[in-house]
Amino acid sequence: MELKTQNLKELYEKDFYLWVMENLKLLKNREYDLADWENLLEEIEDMAKRELKSLISLMAVIMEHLYKWENFREEVYAGGSWKKSIINARNEIKKLFKDTPSLRQKAEQKESLEKAWQYAVINLVGWFEEAEDLAKKYFGRLPTEEDFPQKCPYTFEQVMEYRPWMKES
Repeated sequence: MELKTQNLKELYEKDFYLWVMENLKLLKNREYDLADWENLLEEIEDMAKRELKSLISLMAVIMEHLYKWENFREEVYAGGSWKKSIINARNEIKKLFKDTPSLRQKAEQKESLEKAWQYAVINLVGWFEEAEDLAKKYFGRLPTEEDFPQKCPYTFEQVMEYRPWMKES
C-alpha cells in the first residue's frame, strides 16, 4: 500500500494500528520525509504522559491507604486490604522504575507528590460515600476535599517505605 503523508494523517484517525505500522516501515526504511511527524510527535509525548500518569496513580493509591491506616482504621476496617494494596502498588512502582529509571526523578518532585495527593483525596472523599458510618463518626457528615490536608503529608520516601503496620508488631 503506497501512502503519502496526507493519507497517513487521515489514516491516523481511521485505523491507528495501520498508521503505526506504516510509519514504522517508513522510519525503518529511512524515508523520514514521508512520515506523519505531527502525529508521531504527539504520540511520543502521550506515551511519556501515560507512564507518568500511571506512576502518579499508583502513588495516590499508596497515599490514600496510608492515610486511611493512620486515621480511620477500625475493627470493621482492619486495614488488611490497604496493606496489601500499598505493597502491590509499591511493587508496581519498582517495576516502572526498573523499566523507566528516569521516572524516579519525576516521582520525587514535589509537583508529582502534590498531584498524587490530590488524587488520593478525591478517592478518600469517594470512599466515605461508601463508609457513611465512619464519615459520621469522624466528620459528622460526608467529608469534602477541604476536610483533608491541602498539602501532601507524605514524602517520596514515606510513599515507598513507610509501614505503619510495623508499629503494632
